[in-house]
Amino acid sequence: MEGKIIKALAGFYYVSSNGQVYTCKARGKFRKTKQKPLVGDRVEFDIDENQEGYILKLLPRKNVLTRPPICNVDQALLVFSITHPDFDGVLLDRFLAMVEHLSIEPIIVITKIDLDDSLMAQIQKDYASYKVIFVSSKEHIGIEEVKATLKGKSTVVTGQSGVGKSSLLNALDIHLQIETNEISDALGRGKHTTRHTELIAMHGGYVADTPGFSSLELEMTPVELATSYHDFKALASSCKFRGCLHDSEPRCAVKEAVAEGVISEDRYHHYLSFLKEVKEREEHKYD
Repeated sequence: MEGKIIKALAGFYYVSSNGQVYTCKARGKFRKTKQKPLVGDRVEFDIDENQEGYILKLLPRKNVLTRPPICNVDQALLVFSITHPDFDGVLLDRFLAMVEHLSIEPIIVITKIDLDDSLMAQIQKDYASYKVIFVSSKEHIGIEEVKATLKGKSTVVTGQSGVGKSSLLNALDIHLQIETNEISDALGRGKHTTRHTELIAMHGGYVADTPGFSSLELEMTPVELATSYHDFKALASSCKFRGCLHDSEPRCAVKEAVAEGVISEDRYHHYLSFLKEVKEREEHKYD
């Protein structure tokens, strides 16, 4: 049989297949090959006459996250508030570089628009090539649009701290009843941070119950960073030099797009600071 691991706990793997969840163990051969099944893995498994399940094979993965440990993620809801705390474009651009580098589609969710809508037009302009959903969990604005993005996808929810991720998740699924302010058992770093990763069935897809990304390091080369944003990558083929880092090189299509106002100057400056960081980390790797 084939299925998807939706939870891993205490050596057991819970595999969803054809509307049923089977409790499985991994065969010993995985230890020998140093393979570890992860939540999100598509697997081949078998159920014996005692109804005990065994994972036989891991099917190819399209991406792997180590923190949180999950694979085959389709998309990430990057949740940022417009105020309380103030919108943080540097952090958003860092998340965008991380998730796009891993072939995860980003969806930007801007919360608390009932408190302040003054930045909405600017955010929409700066991130015109991204899907941006403006949300007020309190006023139930944008919630149906977020629900529609979940269908048929495995989604992680992450982003800025204190932005109302819990309120958003409660608005998406009233049965969750997450403690707001604690950002508790689902997708938070409050008093009861999640001990394990789990995929929760929601609106025709799965949402990962994780504390979000616990490491914000840009673990990539300078060239990988230069093509991590899809709008930069689309322009890179028009740069004079292959492998252009969009920094000091002449006839760079990304720099031209910044000068023409197609790419936000702020976003470009964030990119340059990340490029410096990635270059320094790569240099220290060989110290």
